[in-house]
This record gives sequence, C-alpha cells and structure tokens, in this order.
Amino acid sequence: MLDNDSSLQGSISVNLEKIATAVNFLLPMFCIGFGLLGYFVSFYYHFLTVAFFFLTGLNFIYIHVQNNHALLKNFGIIAQMRYMLESVGPEFRQYLFMSDTEEKPFDRVQRSAVYRKAKGVDSSSAFGSLLFFNKSEIKLKHSMFPKDREELIPYSLTLGEERSLVNSYTLSKPIMISGMSYGALGANAVRALARGAKKSSILMNTGEGGVPKYHLMEGCDLIFQMGTAKFGVRNMDGTLDDSKLQALAQRPEIRVIEIKFSQGAKPGKGGLLPKEKITAEIAKLRGIPMGQDALSPPCHRECTSPEATVAFIRRVQEVSMLPVGVKLCLGNEAELGYLFQEMCRQQVFPDYLSIDGSEGGTGAAPKYFLDDVGVPLFAALPRLRRMLKHEDIQNRFKIFAAGKLIDPGRQFIALSLGAQAFYTARGFMLAIGCIQALQCNRNICPVGITTHDLRLQSGLNIESKSQRVVNYVKAILHEHDELLVAMGKRSVFELGEANLHKDL
Repeated sequence: MLDNDSSLQGSISVNLEKIATAVNFLLPMFCIGFGLLGYFVSFYYHFLTVAFFFLTGLNFIYIHVQNNHALLKNFGIIAQMRYMLESVGPEFRQYLFMSDTEEKPFDRVQRSAVYRKAKGVDSSSAFGSLLFFNKSEIKLKHSMFPKDREELIPYSLTLGEERSLVNSYTLSKPIMISGMSYGALGANAVRALARGAKKSSILMNTGEGGVPKYHLMEGCDLIFQMGTAKFGVRNMDGTLDDSKLQALAQRPEIRVIEIKFSQGAKPGKGGLLPKEKITAEIAKLRGIPMGQDALSPPCHRECTSPEATVAFIRRVQEVSMLPVGVKLCLGNEAELGYLFQEMCRQQVFPDYLSIDGSEGGTGAAPKYFLDDVGVPLFAALPRLRRMLKHEDIQNRFKIFAAGKLIDPGRQFIALSLGAQAFYTARGFMLAIGCIQALQCNRNICPVGITTHDLRLQSGLNIESKSQRVVNYVKAILHEHDELLVAMGKRSVFELGEANLHKDL
C-alpha cells in the first residue's frame, strides 16, 4: 500500500513521505505566490490566494494540532485523500473489486467492528449477516430461556492456586494483550497499549524483547515472556541467567512469567526481528548486534527432552516465585503427550498452558511457515482437552488461547472449547489504529505502530490511543455479557462444547 522500496517487482512504488514533504512545502509557497500576483498583477489571483491559504492552514492543523489520526499527523493533507477514498471504498469494492468479506487476514467488516468499538460508537449492523453459511462454520447455541443480567457471575481466574503459590495472580477479565515486544512495536504503540491495559485492569504480555522498558513506564500488570533467545535474562551462551530472572521477577509490575516454546505463526522457528527495525536502543536491550537480522534459536538450549523441559519449568518457577505459564502451538501430539506424562512423573506443572493457533499473527515470518505449519486453534483445543483427560490432569493448570480472537464470537468459541482466558494481539493493534497495511516487518508502518521511525511514531498519540484500548475492552466485555444472557449461562466457565453447532 505505502511502499518506499523501489526494488519490489510487479508493484507501483509510491513514496508518500516525499510527496507529503513536497506538498507541505509547496502549499505555503503557492499561497505567497498567488498573494504577490494578486497584489502586483490582478486582484482575481487573490481567489487562489484564499484557497491555498485555507489548504495551508488545514495542513498545519492536521500535522501540528490534532492528535486523533496518525496518518494526518504524519502526512498532512495528502493523507486526507486516503480517508476520502476509504469513504467510497465499499462502493468501489462492491461494483469493481472485492466484497467487504474478502480481504485478508481481516476483512473490512471485521476491522470496522473493532474500530467502532475502540472509538466507543455503536458497532451494530443491519440487513443481516454478510457471511455465507454452508454448514462448515461453528456457531454458538442460544437458549430458549435466556438469563437475567443480574444473574451473571463476575469473572475471576487465579494463576498459581494449584500450587498454593503465595504470589498467585487473579485475572478479573478473560481478555489479555498478547505478546508484542518493543522491537516488533514502536515505543509509542507499546506505551499506548500498556497505558490502556493499566486503565482497563488487564494483563499485558511483553513479548520476547527483553527487559520491557516501555511496558514498565505505564505501570500495568505484565506477563514477562521468555522466548528461546531469553533476551534480558540470558547468559552469553544463550542459557538462563537465574540472577537476572530473579531480579526482573521482583519488579512489582511483573506478575507472571511465560516460557515461549513456539508461536502459532511460525512454530518450530525462533523469533525474527528484521535488521531494519533494530535501533541502538533495541540492540542494547536485547544484547544483539546492529546491521543484521535478530534470529532467535528454534528452541531453548535447556529443553532437549521431556525430562529436561519439565525440569526447566520447575527451575523457572523456583527462581521467579511467580506463576509460570507455557506458550506453544500444537504440533506433534505424541511429543506433547510425553511431556504431560513427564509432568505427572515429576509432579511439576505450569500454572497455565497457552495454545497459539497457526492462524496467529507475527511481525515477520517466512510465508511457508505462515501458511503450512501448525494446527489451527479450533482444531487444537479439542485435541488438547482429550489429551489432558487421558492423562487425568485437566485440573492441574489453566488454559489460555490465541489466534485471530478479535471478536466476541470467536472468543466464545475458544472458551467453549476449553480455554479459560484468551489473548489477542491484532485486536488491540486495530484498536489503536492499525489499517492492515501489511508493512509490519519493514519499519514503514504508516500509522506509527510497528515502526521505530520517530517521525512516523509521532503521529500516534499515546493518551488518545490508550483510551481506545479501554473502549475496546469495555465493548468486548459488554458483548460477552450479551452472549452469556442469550446462551442461558451465568459465567464463561459454564461454556462447553455442547454450546457449539459443529461436530469437532
């Protein structure tokens, strides 16, 4: 969409930044020029003087005064063209290009729903669903006898209670901000999300970017994610430094530790931060060189077998003294079964297991991993539940879910399939203004979310975007209550597979 790389073949390259810079310079020049012509040549030139004076003033307001729209702040009046085209986009797509439900990974209908929630405006629709029903979809079953809203039970989920952990943590809401590191996101985006998490009293995952400097600034409760590279808590050889982990775990903002074994978008492959996004600050935080891609190893060096993996989980629990969870994408079920058996043998269990579906997002990954590796979330959860029942360990830890869970419908499907809480990353990215430009890996995000370009980041106002996080959370939880009432349930913990229309 917005492309500064002229080396791309088969596409038109538009350097919007240069065009905007030229326009921002030419507007006042034209205003002055026509003013001089009107003074010295003909009064009629002043009509153009007034027009360009108006455009110059409007451009100044867009860039230097308003804070609600990142594109306008970064590119000025040129960006207004996007909003003008977007306003007639549905009509153009309907008659010439694609329907409102064809765009990927999230179509216009899905994105629009999140935008409206985040802005605190009505997100209802009219004239029926735009989806095509062909009996392959999963649907929620409503009840003939809906509940009264006053019967609903407040949500509460305690991590660490199975171990009688002194430093247990209780979630008061089932929604959490998924792992997005400083590196994948820019500083302003991280702070906006963290500030919104603080206001909403929800947990935020730091992602695997090391000591979460900008996450910590806003004082929200954090899950510190330890990826395979162990940024921020590693020794020089890539193994865990117990003293660094212990020191980090003692910070009041760090409430939970998450060991990341694999990610849904690229399971079996470590994290990737392109060199274009590595600044001197990020290099220092992660302990990595500049000028080359940061490639995390595919697995933890300590985790070479089920026995060693369970021992490593116990070690992290003992060092941190915090709830410790595990994140993975379901792959070889036999291997996971061996891991569960070893947990039973050692009597060591994580405090939660987060299942990341293969439809999950990421800032950068090879396309063949995105498309062809891993198990989708709604297929993985029933398989996991059967495995836990087989080993009789259903009640030894909590289950989290992640994978395109931006709307209450998919969230309730995940909760009905066994999850007790859920992550969303792209839901919150859309809430703070993501336009799905698909430039996350190139450091040229036009709305300042996944870039470290200071000029592009300046368009993202931390306070206004944090309020959008709050609005999004409130809207999602309100819709959860509406669904519970319709399904005749008092709590999400009463949901089960029997509440779904589909054989799984």
